[in-house]
Amino acid sequence: MSDLYKSITLPSDPRNVEQVEPFVDGLANRYNLSPDRKGDIMVSLMEAVTNAILHGNQSDKKKCVSISFLRKRDSLSVRVSDEGPGFDPAVVPDPTCPERVECCGGRGLLLMRHLSDECSFLKGGSTVEMRFKIR
Repeated sequence: MSDLYKSITLPSDPRNVEQVEPFVDGLANRYNLSPDRKGDIMVSLMEAVTNAILHGNQSDKKKCVSISFLRKRDSLSVRVSDEGPGFDPAVVPDPTCPERVECCGGRGLLLMRHLSDECSFLKGGSTVEMRFKIR
């Protein structure tokens, strides 16, 4: 069973991150998600969209961020794509290392990896796909 729920495209304006919440609310209602699973998706998606706007597209309002959900049997896959050059997630420093605790950067990736059941980067890092098990 595969079911494309919905996709949206947002201009790369940091204010557009607020559109993630009603998007996830609709998803949670449609698939009767637990509050914990809804929270995991909400935080992960907000981090991914923020990264795509700020880092991927450099807040260039002429560029867009695309979000899509796909249900596959017992999971939801969430994809966030930007129009930037991509990045190598392997070179992002671990924010939990003692020498990096005071530094900014990398925490969003850490959250996305921790809250999702699977997190992968595609298209040279310009797309992130997170999978969340449901029911």
